[in-house]
Amino acid sequence: MQNFRDLKVWQKAHALVLAVYAATADFPAAERFGLTSQMRRAAASISANIAEGCVRSTDRDFANFLHTAMGSASEVEYFVLLARDLKLLDGSTHDALTADLEEIKRMLTGLIARLRADG
Repeated sequence: MQNFRDLKVWQKAHALVLAVYAATADFPAAERFGLTSQMRRAAASISANIAEGCVRSTDRDFANFLHTAMGSASEVEYFVLLARDLKLLDGSTHDALTADLEEIKRMLTGLIARLRADG
């Protein structure tokens, strides 16, 4: 069992959650239970699944949680695109969040591959 806080991918994912909360803070009140909530929950799900996976007893179980985190990252990526297209996010915020998401997904892919090779 490893401490999730020591994983660079978790640190990056946690920073993304904070950035998504900041980016959605000024979304219209009408989106509070819609896009705002969905983006925040999906973003938090990335780091939460990494953390939960860390306490699993096998590398295979951990990898399964990382796959779930990858799905959540793709979900956030879509919501970021949608928010930009709805004019809720400016282009630079969209680009920064998308770049962070792409890096997180690359890191997750690498960690999954390493777990599969070790297991």
